[in-house]
Amino acid sequence: MGTQYDIAVIGGGVIGSAVARELSRYQLKICVLEKELDVCNGVSGRNTGLLHSGILNEKNLLRTECCMEGNAEFERVAGELDVPFRRCGKLIVGFGGEERKRLEGLYQRGLDNGVPGIRMIGRDEIKRLDPNVDGEFAIYVPSAGILCPFTYTIALAENAVENGAAYYMDHEVTGIERAETGLYRIITKGGEFVSRWVINCAGLYACRISEMLGFESYVPNRVKGEYEILDKKAGNYLSLPVYPTPNEYGAFDVHVTPTIDGNVLVGPTIETIGAKADYAATQKMIDVLVEQGSRMFPRMKRDYYIRNYVGVFPTIEDPATHRELDFQIQTKKSVPHAVNLLAITSPGLTSALPIARRVAAKIKEQEELLVNEKFNPIRRGIVKFAEQDAEGKKRLIEQDPDYGEIYCRCECVTRAEVKQALHNVLGVSTVSGIKYRTRATMGRCQGGYCETRLTRLIQEELGRQKTEILLNKKGAYMFTGEVK
Repeated sequence: MGTQYDIAVIGGGVIGSAVARELSRYQLKICVLEKELDVCNGVSGRNTGLLHSGILNEKNLLRTECCMEGNAEFERVAGELDVPFRRCGKLIVGFGGEERKRLEGLYQRGLDNGVPGIRMIGRDEIKRLDPNVDGEFAIYVPSAGILCPFTYTIALAENAVENGAAYYMDHEVTGIERAETGLYRIITKGGEFVSRWVINCAGLYACRISEMLGFESYVPNRVKGEYEILDKKAGNYLSLPVYPTPNEYGAFDVHVTPTIDGNVLVGPTIETIGAKADYAATQKMIDVLVEQGSRMFPRMKRDYYIRNYVGVFPTIEDPATHRELDFQIQTKKSVPHAVNLLAITSPGLTSALPIARRVAAKIKEQEELLVNEKFNPIRRGIVKFAEQDAEGKKRLIEQDPDYGEIYCRCECVTRAEVKQALHNVLGVSTVSGIKYRTRATMGRCQGGYCETRLTRLIQEELGRQKTEILLNKKGAYMFTGEVK
């Protein structure tokens, strides 16, 4: 038998890490079992990074309730976790007669949901808000915002660890058994664990864990979305996210979003791909992104293109109505001491902490939870050299000379920041782990200048051999084998 815990959270993405952090408010021994080598290698790191407002979903849905709750509290949350955030608002634009009808319907939904401050505006006000956005009319949604999904997920996970939770990376769950004692035996590729409670936060693989636990079986549809990342030159021309009018099926096609770090994201496309998680980008979809994105954002140029990436997320159809399931936070008498989270898709990033509080409430229905008086909601991230003024940079270099050595020219990331990233509390040591914590390799050259410096520092600081250094996943070696 492995180490015994009170709570085993399966999945360390934004939802699992939010749950771990929330439960660390109580006197509980918590472990998080993550199949990847970092908390951002799945759905949580492959999205738009938008703080949603609640206008996109129907009233009386759990996802709408959680979204609006998460939106309203995010200034406080961002301050606690030291997560950069900007409440910049959002435009949903239209161009023609049929689009106006759809947009008016969406506007009414926003009013019904109680989304604060929304209004219908014309072309002149669109141009006043952002002269580089095109559209004949629009809904302006002032409560929307932007954040970095990597930074937020890492911050939640680090704060959970600082409050006592233990993370186990590269621990994919392969089986779950319940003993006569009532304890769960959880078998992973990295060892066995014993826990009183199991929380399923497995995201793309949640249906698999659901079956292992004994909840209702669902077959998920997997939806693939392709994105383009544009250079910060494009970011100079876009101040807020721009969505198109919903299509005839009520879904949104390609949208254009500035990132909190100054780039622009174009996407996603939407393609149902069945059971397989397909992360291959295609020229066909790149062309779609250019065509649809430039309609709303005429400043978009192929010259600004840096790279592309693909996100895959699960949707589950209600077998009775054949509509997409709402967020599911399930308990079941025949599966005691388990909470099953299914169909957690967009706006999952915005809704993470409200979902976590509802998980805690489910546990409280069955047992008393004693408050952890030592819980500290405050987490501080790496101090970024590039964000300092001249005096601030001087002070950092005086305190630590490593701040005076630039490792990533494009993003102005220093040796000091990379060293801090390597010694993170989660124990992540991949090149992508450094990337997500510092933005090294995220600039125009995509690591052409800094990647060798990063790998050399991994060797020096962690005593790794060159042949042991990984890009992001198990088997994805930087200097041996096949490129993955």
